[in-house]
Amino acid sequence: MTAVQAYSYASPSTLDGSRLGLSTSGGRALSGPQARPRFFSGLVTEAAPAAAGLLALSDVAMTRYHQPRPGWTRDPVVTCDGTRLRMESFSACGGVYARLDLAALDGDVLDRGTTNVDVNGPLREALARVGGKDPLHLGVGADEMTVTTLDGAVVEKKVPLPARWLRGFAEVQVIASGFDLRAELTGPHAVRFLRSLPRAAGATVWAVPSGRDLRVQSAPAAGGVCLAGAARVATLLPLLRFAKALRVYGPAGDSTASVWELELPGMRYTLAVSPRPSRGFSGEGAVLDHLATDEAAGDADLLGPLLAFDPAIEVGALADASGLSPARVRAALTQLGTAGRVGYDLHEAAYFHRELPYDRDQVAELNPRLTSARALVAGGAVRLDGDRAEVTTSGGVRRVDVKDGSCTCEWWWDHHGSRGPCKHVLAARIAARVAIEVPA
Repeated sequence: MTAVQAYSYASPSTLDGSRLGLSTSGGRALSGPQARPRFFSGLVTEAAPAAAGLLALSDVAMTRYHQPRPGWTRDPVVTCDGTRLRMESFSACGGVYARLDLAALDGDVLDRGTTNVDVNGPLREALARVGGKDPLHLGVGADEMTVTTLDGAVVEKKVPLPARWLRGFAEVQVIASGFDLRAELTGPHAVRFLRSLPRAAGATVWAVPSGRDLRVQSAPAAGGVCLAGAARVATLLPLLRFAKALRVYGPAGDSTASVWELELPGMRYTLAVSPRPSRGFSGEGAVLDHLATDEAAGDADLLGPLLAFDPAIEVGALADASGLSPARVRAALTQLGTAGRVGYDLHEAAYFHRELPYDRDQVAELNPRLTSARALVAGGAVRLDGDRAEVTTSGGVRRVDVKDGSCTCEWWWDHHGSRGPCKHVLAARIAARVAIEVPA
C-alpha cells in the first residue's frame, strides 16, 4: 500500500551564512491545521553537533541498508513540543529508525505541532561546512526562510510515501516501550566501542557489558544486546567527535531489535534497528494484540485531545485524566501510534505526541492480519475449548493455544511469535474476550 503525499515548500531549505531556514510542508499545530506551519525562530547554541545530527538523520532517510539501490529521498518529520525539536526518519528499507532530539535552542517558540521539513542537496552541502564555533540561527517555517533564489518559485514534490512509515512509527513505539537500559558508556569508551564494530553489512554481533565498557562478541551472552547488521549504526560514527555518552537499550533475550542513543551537547541522536537487516519495523506485529481489543479505538478518541504536544506523556497521568486503566491507556496509545500520533522516548521513559497528516481510517488497512482475524470471528470460524481453540479456514483447521500464542499454521512455524501473533491466534483471543464479556 502506498499513499501519495504532496509536499509543498514556499522555497527550498537553505543555510545562508549563519542562518539556517528549514522550510515546512503542511502539518498540524495547537492552533489547528496549517498550510506551512511556523514553530521556532532563534539560535542553535550548539551549531556543529546540530548540523552533524541533521545530516545523520538525512543519511538514514536516503539509505537502503537491505539490498541497496539508488533513487530514494524522503523528508524528515519534525515535531515542536515547546522545549525541543524532535526530528525523525526511517531508512528506505524500513529497518532503521532515527531521531534527533534538539534542545540546544535559544529563541521563540511560535507554535507546537508536527510537519515535514525539506533537507535538500544544497542544504546538506552547507551543513557539512558548519564549524565548531559558527553561530547558527534556526527558523522552522516558511516565514523564517532566507530565500537565496530570485524567482521564489514554489517547490512541489510528489513523494510516494509508503504506508510502512506509519506502521513503522507504531511498531517502534510499542517495541521500545518494553526495553530497558542495558549499558551506558562515557565518551571515550563509546568512541572505542563503536569504532570496534565490524563494517560488514550483514554482520551480527552482541554487545556485552564488561565493567565500564562493552565488548563485541559473535554469540549471545547474558545481559548482551543483539546488533544485527552492525553497519546499520554507521551514522553514529560522524557524531563521535561530539559524543558525551552512548546508551544501549534492549530486552532480555537473544536476536531482536535494539536502540542506540548518543548523548551530544544539547541534544540526543537515537537509532533503533530491527532484528535483521531484511526485516523492516512495519512487519513486526508488536501492535496487534493492543489493537485487537474492542475498546482501543474508542479509548483513542478519548485520549487524543489530552495529548496537546506535551514534552512527555505519562501513562499514569493519562489514566487519571481519562478514568481508564493503565492497560487500556497503553492499548489506546498503540491505536494512536498507528495513526502516527504517538512515539516513545526511552531516555525519558515516556511517550510523546506527534501529529502526522494521515487519515485515521487507514489504521485497519495498515494491519491486514487484524482485519482477517476479525473477519474469522465474525464468520463463526473460531471454536473455543478452554485455553485452546480451533480456527477453521479455507486452508484447513488451525489449532491455537490462546495463552502462549502458538498455532499450527505456516506463519507460526516460520516465525514462532517473533513477528507478532498470526491471524488465527488474534481471532482466538478476540473470541475469548467476547466469550468472557458475553457468557453463553
